[in-house]
Amino acid sequence: MKLNIYQIDAFTDQVFGGNPACVVPLPHWLPDDILLKITKENAVAETAFFVENVNTIHLRWFTPEIEMDLCGHATLATAHCLKTILKYSKETIVFETISGELTVEINQDLYRLNFPSRMPVISKLPYVIKNALNKLPKRIYKSRDYVLVYDSEADIRKIKINRQIFDQINLGTGGVILTSEGYCCDYVYRYFTPQSSILEDPATGSAQCSLIPFWASELKKEKLTAIQLSERTGHFQCENKKDRVIISGNAKTYSIGNIWIR
Repeated sequence: MKLNIYQIDAFTDQVFGGNPACVVPLPHWLPDDILLKITKENAVAETAFFVENVNTIHLRWFTPEIEMDLCGHATLATAHCLKTILKYSKETIVFETISGELTVEINQDLYRLNFPSRMPVISKLPYVIKNALNKLPKRIYKSRDYVLVYDSEADIRKIKINRQIFDQINLGTGGVILTSEGYCCDYVYRYFTPQSSILEDPATGSAQCSLIPFWASELKKEKLTAIQLSERTGHFQCENKKDRVIISGNAKTYSIGNIWIR
């Protein structure tokens, strides 16, 4: 079987920035173990697979280890692939996913992802995470991910993770977000996932499901800008919409190729 594969850099306006994701269109669903093997071979944080239906597109996301319940950058990458490479004609793409119906509106080169809101609640920091950090946060919250709030962007940049300790905890599809107000934007953050092949994610769209409602409440504003302080850097335009959030960003195509499964 020959499949097409596209690698897209998401939440960036330049190649080698943002978060790389592979996108693989399928004529029909293959066994999950094959999808996982393809994802491991791709060696990026996430691979998106989709099957096109009449009015919607069935979309799934895999890391090299597990199937994810939600992924922002691979959804953006899929929308970019559909629009710019596969010439999908609709300006709004409707995805059918494990997290329900997700839509992406396209306005020239800007993609507006409509995702569920996940307001974090006050929580306690697990012992393992606490011991893995070189600086403790001033506040701790939890939704799918742990949200650790720090005093400043300088704190976020200086955080180091002891991976040997950090990997002792299993958060399933969740991770740990470190966040603070930003110097040149409303807020900044970094995202870490224990027991994963890629410890620090470069540009995590799904984290915005918690960060947008949290910072909208903290800063008393509904439209915000955010930067993910990874080596590749992710840029986000954000909007709080009660039980939904709008996560907007750009994307660039890095490569186009084929997969042969024999």
